[in-house]
Amino acid sequence: MDQTLAPIAAPIPVRASSTDDPAELLRFAIDAHCLGAAALATLVEIRGGAARSLGAHMAGAADGRFCGYVSGGCVEAAVASEALLAMAQGRDRMVKFGDGSPFFDIVLPCGGGISIAIHVLKDVGALQHVLDRLGQRQAAGLVYSPERQTLISVDPPLRTCWTEGDFLTVYRPRTRIVLSGQTIEAQAVARLAAASGYDVIVRGRGEGARVAADIIDPFTAVVLLHHDLDAEAAILEAALHSPAFYIGALGSTRTHRRRVERLTAFGFRRDDIGRIKAPIGMFGPTRDATSLALSVLADIAAARLVAYA
Repeated sequence: MDQTLAPIAAPIPVRASSTDDPAELLRFAIDAHCLGAAALATLVEIRGGAARSLGAHMAGAADGRFCGYVSGGCVEAAVASEALLAMAQGRDRMVKFGDGSPFFDIVLPCGGGISIAIHVLKDVGALQHVLDRLGQRQAAGLVYSPERQTLISVDPPLRTCWTEGDFLTVYRPRTRIVLSGQTIEAQAVARLAAASGYDVIVRGRGEGARVAADIIDPFTAVVLLHHDLDAEAAILEAALHSPAFYIGALGSTRTHRRRVERLTAFGFRRDDIGRIKAPIGMFGPTRDATSLALSVLADIAAARLVAYA
């Protein structure tokens, strides 16, 4: 009597985590590849509006687990299913959703459309190189070729974009906040910054000269939350000699005028002094520590977007 084998059901996509941190997504892809197979999905085209920026990733494993976002949560399960098909066939694929897509039942709330490049990983060397550079607080880049179905690491481009048929993605280290102050405001900023996924380093009075060379890099925001100018002097001077993308200091407009006078007397140029955001924060004045913390972190997030759009 002939016997036939029942077809093996395809895995059901299931979200493994809610992270959208690129480094965590690349680690997930590396681990999944080591366990069997993995695919990296990348947002490579936006038509109209979109919830994510070019270069946003999802990573999928052969067992159906996935993480990351390429939209606002409305197409991710479909992208994960397409990634499973790509892994099963062993071929990359380009998929459209929303405007211009053959999937009429999947509509993006923003009314636009997106294209997703799904790459079946053949090796993870390029991804590990990106992680190594990010671990060293350096920017990194990947080039994906749809024609060759390859992914290679490169020096980071200025921005994520298409060029000559290849898609270039830039990765930058997560925001670091160097926080100086022992006030209740400093405690609130440190808690909220840590909860937001930032790297937080707290420094005390007089430690400014010892931090600049080691920890204040172009992806660092320096936050000074002291109630007297002498307490902030050392770290403020170190910050002004650093490549920090944001320098903010607590105090009123009157206090800042005194700060400017002191720095001018010390020989700092007007352009250098102009880097200081004071009074600190995006909105104000505030009258409680939590509101100040929200104001400071919103200002840092906005400044980061401007610096690395």
